[in-house]
Amino acid sequence: MTKPSNFIWYELMTNDPAGAAAFYGAVVGWTIAADRDPAAGDVDYRMIGRSDGGNAGGVLALNADMLAGGARPLWIGYLHVADVDAAVAAIKADGGAVQMPPMDIPVGRIAMVADPQGAPFYVMAPKPPEGSEGMESDVFSVTEAQRVRWNELATSDPDAAIAFYKKHFGWGQEGEMDMGPIGAYRFIQRGDVMIGAVMPLMEGYPVPVWNFYIGVDDIDRARETVAANGGTITSEPMEIPGGEYAMNAIDPQGAPVGFVGPRK
Repeated sequence: MTKPSNFIWYELMTNDPAGAAAFYGAVVGWTIAADRDPAAGDVDYRMIGRSDGGNAGGVLALNADMLAGGARPLWIGYLHVADVDAAVAAIKADGGAVQMPPMDIPVGRIAMVADPQGAPFYVMAPKPPEGSEGMESDVFSVTEAQRVRWNELATSDPDAAIAFYKKHFGWGQEGEMDMGPIGAYRFIQRGDVMIGAVMPLMEGYPVPVWNFYIGVDDIDRARETVAANGGTITSEPMEIPGGEYAMNAIDPQGAPVGFVGPRK
């Protein structure tokens, strides 16, 4: 691998796109399209717009068949790979699972997989628009509001998970924070950029899952807005290294989500 993989897209799977639009519009400042994207064909897919004109990700409306098959509201990330089919084969050979086989969509080729501990994610080889070849996605940022700022994996086997992502996606793992009886909070890096952490499963995480922290302009305003718009606070804002604050919540449709930002 010549370059470590990055998160190039984030997707909210939800049974109520309009409700999600109202919630994340109030809390984050996003605009979620009122209608499905015609380019998505029969799938109800809507773009998440930032106030600077860029996209923060997408919303997939869960239909009756998806819900009957066990799909539930969830945030899920897309990791860049050069060859989706090769990545899926390698992941499967290392004990991962294929939840949706490789398929072509208008913007590239994707597959949904799960790591050996069961945390789901997509792999994607994007087809960039003409004139944008070589450009990197900007949906993740370590500093900016209205973007995902932190990627956190809660897993049943942190050692094995770290080894898996290092092998398949080229990430590094340096540094950790002691969380007492819970265990170590171990930081992960893409090159010289710290992109998130791996932690043991704890109360509130019944199965391995990626949790994403969205940047907000004011953590206290976000906390009040979550509560006022039908969300549930699962952990109150707590100070993190660097002086900002992070909190966890469940949106009104049931998708776990994190928020991070300054206290003003």
